Parts: sequence; structure tokens; C-alpha cells
Amino acid sequence: MLTFTLAGASQRLAPRLGTLIAKGRTPIQTPHYIGNTSRGVIPHITHDNQRKHTAIRSLYMGLEDFIEKLPPRKPPIYDIPYENDISPLKVFASHPPSTLLILSPRRFPPVETPTANTNTTLSICTSVGFRSLPISQYIDATAKLHPDIVISPCDFVPPAAKQNASVKRVEKMSDRTAVWLRDMLAMKKEVREEQGSGGNNGISVFAPILPVEGERQRYYLDQLVEDFKGEVSGLVLYDCGSLGEIPESLEELPRLMLSDPANPRELLQQISLGADMFVLPFVSLATDAGIALGFVFPPPLLGKDGNGSTRVPLGLDTWNEENATDVGSLQEGCQCYACVKHHKAYLHHLLSAKEMLAWVLIQIHNHYVMDQFFAGVRSSIANGTFEEDRQAFERYYEAEMSEKTNQGPRVRGYQFKSKGGGEPKKNPKGYNKLDDMAESLAEAPVPSPSVDAGDLEEHGLGQVSKS
Repeated sequence: MLTFTLAGASQRLAPRLGTLIAKGRTPIQTPHYIGNTSRGVIPHITHDNQRKHTAIRSLYMGLEDFIEKLPPRKPPIYDIPYENDISPLKVFASHPPSTLLILSPRRFPPVETPTANTNTTLSICTSVGFRSLPISQYIDATAKLHPDIVISPCDFVPPAAKQNASVKRVEKMSDRTAVWLRDMLAMKKEVREEQGSGGNNGISVFAPILPVEGERQRYYLDQLVEDFKGEVSGLVLYDCGSLGEIPESLEELPRLMLSDPANPRELLQQISLGADMFVLPFVSLATDAGIALGFVFPPPLLGKDGNGSTRVPLGLDTWNEENATDVGSLQEGCQCYACVKHHKAYLHHLLSAKEMLAWVLIQIHNHYVMDQFFAGVRSSIANGTFEEDRQAFERYYEAEMSEKTNQGPRVRGYQFKSKGGGEPKKNPKGYNKLDDMAESLAEAPVPSPSVDAGDLEEHGLGQVSKS
């Protein structure tokens, strides 16, 4: 059973505090972030490190990460039985029962697919290529895997094309999304009846709000209020503009944002409009780039100057050669494992050596920074100073994340879509031929048997070149 309680009366399009509680799960104080997984785990963080060195107690997973061989082979994730109210998906991914698990058809952010959705299928990207996932199969999977929260499928166009979506296309989006939601709620009812009074009262379903203007999806929003109210446990939004389209009778439902804010400034903007929970890809992107996040909320009282002309970077580029001899922590005053046990010079050395531990430590640090950031946000909202603190944050810190300056971990096929011939490789070659030596050998004349040893030494034989 999922309950969401707001701390006091909330105003429309204003920041708000809440508590999300699921039976046997760690409560979530909102606003807060949901851990974004890749194939069931937070990138770079093993399960023991997640438990010991982070406060991540809620996870977002995409079904497409686990079903690449279906059909014809049955994925092993479906062979795990549902016992003792423990999700088979948690068992498969080795997460403790207290973790709040959110399941969606697609990972986040989703890779754009070459084929469109149909009335009965959703186009997905697996680790072995693109394929179509029948909606009925996704619904059956949620019934078998028993996540705490399941996101009902949404048929929407890519963000770049949503403004040009025709009236007919928007109508089709609304109709499909409504039908899929109805089928998902029917599954929820069946699961609840099967469990009876002894279970955890079934699966909580979050309904999507389409990323289009309210008037263009009015029929769908009316259906949410008239037909699905009481069965829907929360809302999923793909655009911050949709926060203003939520019907008044659904205002008290928790809101999960899948809008992919690029930086903390955009994140704060969405919090100011009443968003509750977020999946934040920019955290892992910063980690992959070797950037240790370094912002706090509220910001320090004084910046580098009073007029804000010199803003502080949002993170530290640990690839920078200046860090090679710096034994300070990644962020002053930070109490995360990476900052307490290690220093900038060590992280710089690990990155230069391409040691995996580098990204492990940076990821632990970055999630700690986000924990402290959201704790500061909640405190600011409670004190009634959020808007002033948000403006101070924008004056103190740079607007954008630091640019990536070096190569991070290898990019996997399920993380991007190829654009066609002539596209540069996403990953550099791990091993290269000794081209310079090969060319020199090819151009050098073959010495005769009677050549003098001194002549060979003059041509470099026996000399050691230093690089």
C-alpha cells in the first residue's frame, strides 16, 4: 500500500513537502531523487558500496534492460518466484526488500527508436538491438515482477517533435495512453484480488501526463479524473510545463518527473513548480566525465564577488592537471566516503590510469552531494525561503555543468542510437598498432651481411628512445 502525505496545504505551482510511504519500504521525504539504474544497478556502484556509502533507498528500472532475448528465449528474471511479498526483480538484481522499486518499460533517458509505437506495442531498445514490446507483455511482466510502483506506458513523440505534433497524432497519443492505463489498472485489480488481505495490497500504478498542452489532451485528463481517480497512485510527467496541466482533483498525488533536467538550475525550477521526485541522469553523466559535483543548497552567503560576475563552477574536473598534487578533498567540508578517505591527487591518478575505482569514488561523492542538496531544498521550503535561496543559487553558481574534457568509461550500445554511415566511433581504440615503428621498418633498407656494427649504431641500433 502506497501513501503520500503533504506537509500542510500546498499551493498550485509552488514548492511542497511530502512523505511517500510504502509498506516495508524506506520512506522518502520529498522533494528527492530516485536512483537511476542501468541493467538493475546504479552505474559504478556495487551493492555493498551502495548500502555502506550511499543513502540511495529507491531505484528506477527499465524492463527493456532485462528482456533482450525475448522471444524466443524466456528471460531468467521471469523464473524467480514471488514469495514473502519480496519482488522477484529485487531478488534478481540483489537489492534488499526495503528498497522502493519503480519499474518502467524503458530506461531513462530512453534511446530514440527508429520505429514508432503501435496500438498494441511499444518500441524499445535492448542491449542487442531495437524491438517491439507488446503492451500485454509489459503488463504481464509487472504482475510477475511485483515492483512497488509501476509506470503505465505512455505514447508520446520525442521532445524535439512535440510542438509539431498534429491534432490527429495527439488524439492517438491520448487514446493509446488511456487504453494502456485501463489495462494496467485491470491487472492491478487482479493482483490485489489474488493476494487478498494477507498481501501488500498489490502494485501502485503511476499514470502519465502527456508532454503537450492541456487543451490538446483534455479528453485524456478528463478520463483520469472521471474513470481512474482512486485507482491511480501517482503521476508521471515528461515535461515541467505539464505541472500546470494537472487537474485540481489530482493535485495531492505524488509527481515523478522524467524530464531530464540538464543541471541543478533546471531542477530547482521544477521544484519551484511543485515536482516531488526526480530521476537525474546528469549525476551519472558528470561521474562518467570525471566531474565531482560541488554545489550546495542554499549556497554560501557570499560569492566570489557581490555582483555575481564570477560564478562558481558546479563541479570539479578531476582530470585537470592542477589536481595531480592537490591533497585536498573533492569538496570542502564534504563527509562522503571519497572525501574522508581520499583526495584530489589520488582521484586524478586513478583517472589517468583508467582505474575503475576512480568512477566508483566519484559516483559515491556525487550521490552524497545530491542527498545534501535535496536535504537543503526541503529545509529551505520548510523555512519559507526557497525562492530567495533559489535566486541566490543562480547568482552564486554557473548555469551549466562543466564541459567534458576527457574520455570516460566505454559507451555501451544500449546508451545511444547510431546515426548512420560516417559516424565517428563512440569509443577510442583500446589497442593500436605501432604505426610509426612499422613505417620506419618498411622504409629502412635491409643491411647486407658485411655491414659494420658501427654503421648500425649510427643509424640508431641499440639506442633507447625516451617518451
